[in-house]
Amino acid sequence: MKALLARLSIALIWLLHLLPYPLLAALGVAVGWVLWPLAASRRRITLRNLELCFPEWSPAQRRRVARQHFTYVARAFLERGVLWYASPRRLRRLLHLHGPVAEALDGSRNTLLLGFHFEGLDAGWTALSLVAPRPVSGMYTPQKNPVLDAWVVARRSRFHTAAIVSRHDGAAGMLRQLRAGVPFYTLPDMDFGRRSARFIDFFGIPAATLDVAPRLAASADARVYPVVTRILPAARGYAIHVYPAWSDFPTLDARGKPADIDADLRRMNRFIEEQVRTMPAQYHWVHKRFKTRPENQPSMY
Repeated sequence: MKALLARLSIALIWLLHLLPYPLLAALGVAVGWVLWPLAASRRRITLRNLELCFPEWSPAQRRRVARQHFTYVARAFLERGVLWYASPRRLRRLLHLHGPVAEALDGSRNTLLLGFHFEGLDAGWTALSLVAPRPVSGMYTPQKNPVLDAWVVARRSRFHTAAIVSRHDGAAGMLRQLRAGVPFYTLPDMDFGRRSARFIDFFGIPAATLDVAPRLAASADARVYPVVTRILPAARGYAIHVYPAWSDFPTLDARGKPADIDADLRRMNRFIEEQVRTMPAQYHWVHKRFKTRPENQPSMY
């Protein structure tokens, strides 16, 4: 039964990609409005995250942004059909790349691309793999349903992809790709527990923050490019901004080893905060970003 439901879901996503994009975007907004009263648990998590990160906002403002967030969550899910099935020609009309894209993907040096959990992140990966002059690799979180898992891997591998590495493979799988000269796209800003994480302030709150970015960059002698994807208004598609490579990231000692990982992670979190403030409704607030707490601290949720 689960396999059948998974295949029906895949078929629905495929059918939706046939719709004109403005109609699909409008449908996503409508679905988001319907989900708001139905998804009580995710609604509470979203409102709590916004309360923690934006205490200066009024409850009405947090509620307004949270409702907008649900529309972006729904749009991101439904529009995967376009990202995963539309022709390259159609995608080039919707995916607007900015910044030193050619430099980041030219293969002249090992390259780590830092994506972050804005709702348009799948569009960022699709855009980069579409234009890459050589294969790139990325990470993903395995799905519990094997049918869905195989589908996700296949769809994310459709353009110039060397490998899609499971998060369960850890840093070793990512490092193999980097050392082979394959640009690697990773997402270091979710709470996956204490393993390989440090408590670094995010909007002033200690948050379990994966230390994978500075460690990988140091081990592979890789340059690091932040990548931020924004869902554009008026059904204009997505803006994918590749920022210039960070200088002195990570900080290294005389032996070329990480010298101050906490400082590197603070720099990363400050960058994410700056981006979130420009589009607060598009960050992935339905995730319990502060689920893991320092020793003896109570749950935030």
